[in-house]
Amino acid sequence: MSTLAANAPGAAGSGLADVAASEASLRRFLHGLPGVDQVGLEARAATLGTRSIKTTAKAYAIDLAISMIDLTTLEGADTVGKVRALCTKGRNPDPSDPSAPRVAAICVYPDMVATAKAALRGTDIQVASVATAFPAGRAALPVKLADTADAVADGADEIDMVIDRGAFLSGRYLDVFNEIVAVKEACRRPDGTSAHLKVIFETGELQTYDNVRRASWLAMLAGADFIKTSTGKVAVNATPPVTLLMLEAVRDFRAQTGIQVGVKPAGGIKTTKDAMKYLVMVNETLGDDWLTPHWFRFGASSLLNDLLMQRQKLTTGRYSGPDYVTVD
Repeated sequence: MSTLAANAPGAAGSGLADVAASEASLRRFLHGLPGVDQVGLEARAATLGTRSIKTTAKAYAIDLAISMIDLTTLEGADTVGKVRALCTKGRNPDPSDPSAPRVAAICVYPDMVATAKAALRGTDIQVASVATAFPAGRAALPVKLADTADAVADGADEIDMVIDRGAFLSGRYLDVFNEIVAVKEACRRPDGTSAHLKVIFETGELQTYDNVRRASWLAMLAGADFIKTSTGKVAVNATPPVTLLMLEAVRDFRAQTGIQVGVKPAGGIKTTKDAMKYLVMVNETLGDDWLTPHWFRFGASSLLNDLLMQRQKLTTGRYSGPDYVTVD
């Protein structure tokens, strides 16, 4: 077994320690996972999407969804001022109503981590940083590890890494596995604690549901704390069927290993109605154990505004419109 594979937290002590002993054993395991029933998966996701949430439950669900948001700015034109403004919004999403919950995290590029960390001082809002040559992931491993280590040194609480989709689609599963293990190690701080690692698959590029299931198990075996659908930078991002498949994967992984892993759909989730569908899926598939910001997140930039408008409508009986929430 390779040194990296031996150190993989998801495999060690789980009865799966030999899975990544070689390319052949890892391939055998991943291709031995049950095939995905496409029709059944899509039908189940569609059915869950029709569930209605009544007024009292909706108010609770809106606040829960707000508390699960990774409020994100990942643009080449990001400035210190924009990041500080986003942090202010994350701390106090609705200035007219201090009872509105804070978001879970602010997600920024590595060079903006120190700015976000300073702006969020005194809160429990996490600073998440995309690293490993986000969004394409096309860089040498030492560059990716340096990117990660720099973000952690600047105070990042969470690292969102992207897998090498080219390696995965070429069947070089052990390369992808070892890279995740190496990035996980780069998340370690001098005091022995670690930033949480979210592993992004870019599911819109993985071509098949079977590949999404394989990527989910591969990442969890390698030690991912979260598995994440997308970067938000391609045409197809989070979808209900893909997210449902990933929810089922973390459920089955915990049943087999005892290790709980979080899930983060990202990209394209823009409305309260969208968010409700995902929360129903989590509740129906995983139950209360995952219905917390510690285990489920939304990667979003515009979702928060719609949740706030719907929240105001439930509180006042009037739909305020976008002019009554702060601009991202």
